Amino acid sequence: MTSTAEKDQSDTEIYEFLETDIQRARDIVGIYHGVTQREQFSRATPDFIRNFARSYGDDNPLFVDEDYAQDTRWGGQIVPPMFNIALRQELLTDPMPREHRRPAFRGIHVFVSGSTTDWYRPVFDGDTVYAFHGFEKVELKESEFAGRSLFVTRVHVQFNQRAEVVQAQRVLTIHTERHESKKRKKYDAIEAATYTPEDIAAIDELYAAEKPRGAETRLWEDVEVGDSLGNMVKGPLTATDMMVFHSGGYGFAPYTPCAGRLAHKNRERIAAFYIPNEQGVPDVAQRIHWDSGYARSIGLPAAYDYGMMRDCWLTHYLTDWIGDEGWIETMSSQMRKFNYLGDTHYFTGAVTGKRVEGDRYLVDLEFRGTSQRGEVTCPATATVSLPSRASGLAALPTAPDEWERIAARLLKRHGELRAEKRRSGRS
Repeated sequence: MTSTAEKDQSDTEIYEFLETDIQRARDIVGIYHGVTQREQFSRATPDFIRNFARSYGDDNPLFVDEDYAQDTRWGGQIVPPMFNIALRQELLTDPMPREHRRPAFRGIHVFVSGSTTDWYRPVFDGDTVYAFHGFEKVELKESEFAGRSLFVTRVHVQFNQRAEVVQAQRVLTIHTERHESKKRKKYDAIEAATYTPEDIAAIDELYAAEKPRGAETRLWEDVEVGDSLGNMVKGPLTATDMMVFHSGGYGFAPYTPCAGRLAHKNRERIAAFYIPNEQGVPDVAQRIHWDSGYARSIGLPAAYDYGMMRDCWLTHYLTDWIGDEGWIETMSSQMRKFNYLGDTHYFTGAVTGKRVEGDRYLVDLEFRGTSQRGEVTCPATATVSLPSRASGLAALPTAPDEWERIAARLLKRHGELRAEKRRSGRS
């Protein structure tokens, strides 16, 4: 049993940054490494494309109907925008030098502030996706409230089997010093959402009115600043939604949900990630996303979603608006509030600007998801490219040359190491 004195000392312990961790973070800015972990899927197939779209409630025929997609500008199904959370083949790479490994920041609180995703090319049926990642920016800031905070921007770049960069996502994480004596906010004022049959009927009316623009071309010339992006609803959120999201592709590697012998092996590998449930059975900590009993045990009112699920919802809202011939160039989003089981989100937005850059006819958008409490939980901005009367099909942006050179080098080395592995297996 812990004595009162020992407990008091533990509760007031200060977790502070090690200067060596800060310097290491700065030293590895701009150093990229191939991602060696495979996601739940490694190659795009019609079944993956369809099921991933359906995992967050998207029935756009461009994604879910092979025959329909053949008659679009793309000539076949393309993978929905947020594919990076579900699709990745592991890269064979040389061992990472110790000095290039990211710091552990032990005892430091970390949370994701937001992300920006850029799209350069579509991913088609048959494509394999690889990735490399690294620190892009490290900034140290100080405040009276949070003490020292380290703002780390990490970039994840996806490329295909031809070493063509298809997407890049920048994720901003904030690492803060903390005192263990600061108690977790209990969120006592938040009540679980409840619904009458009339409430559900009203939500169903909104669902019934939704329709992807599809083959009805939205031209740049026909868009005006101030135009509404329309309405979309998501929810009420259920534990089933979370299960479908995982089964449809969200792998959450290296913590991919698994069962039986695989779960046993995973517990051996990352024992700290498994926390006994009320029956004494070790279960994943990420069950906080579907197990409200567990969420309440640590001071939250209910289980809550993944931020990546709302990013999928935000891109769903955009692809419904732009139609088959449009292209999302970039989207920046923030996750400001929890989205608890039972919550319903309403998506609205408007056109904020339009311009021409070279051969690209661009439209700037501002939009958001608002819960039934009236809280904007996920504000976002985006720029999309639309077809025009002047130039025809929407043009695609160009990926940075440096990234394509890195992708080509990594893919070449991957092939060499794979060949060496095969030769050693025969010897």
